[in-house]
Amino acid sequence: MPRKSLDHELQIIRDDLLLLSSMVETALIESVTVLRDHDMEKSRVVYDNDAYINAKRFELEGQIIVTIATQAPVLFDLRFLASALNICTELERIGDYAKTIARINLISEGISIPRLLTISYDMGIKVSDMLHVAMTAFIQSNSPSAVRIIADDDIIDSMYRQIYSELMNFVVRNAHNMDRANYLLWVVHNLERAADRVTNICERTIYVETGELGDEAFSNLHFPTK
Repeated sequence: MPRKSLDHELQIIRDDLLLLSSMVETALIESVTVLRDHDMEKSRVVYDNDAYINAKRFELEGQIIVTIATQAPVLFDLRFLASALNICTELERIGDYAKTIARINLISEGISIPRLLTISYDMGIKVSDMLHVAMTAFIQSNSPSAVRIIADDDIIDSMYRQIYSELMNFVVRNAHNMDRANYLLWVVHNLERAADRVTNICERTIYVETGELGDEAFSNLHFPTK
């Protein structure tokens, strides 16, 4: 009977983690969309909706803490719950990055650098895709998938470097471009940090399976052969 009760609580937490992740993923996509489209009205909506993400994060953390306290989980289940608690924070912080991007759009009143806005949008969509796959991997305890997403962070870093380099040239050509360049650099910095948070989630997936964090965790993974 206790095992059945724990399984039920774990399923509720998995479902709510995916709900929180979906809220954050939506916020991230919308933040780069309103930036690209110079949509001030929807930027305010993205900014205000962060309050719902925060509320869901704290509600879910409460659920996890109660489950740990009342169900006394051990081994895999305890690692899952401890990791879920950590992931709540990671997701909330990614939501904060989306909120910040919406705020940048409002402050700047629209960043008119079309080519780099398009690349920034693509960067944001890539991060949101990474988040989706990372959370699916965590829920399914799929470490190989998590490892692949960690490797994808190199793509985000490359996009960041490309935009940074082009922005520097943009400013060199005309110093009056400084403000626009700074705003967009602020945007892509937030996206790069969001991707780092996604890799943290992937590391937690590996921890649940191996019980280890860091380089040691990778060495203990046993991937199926085709």
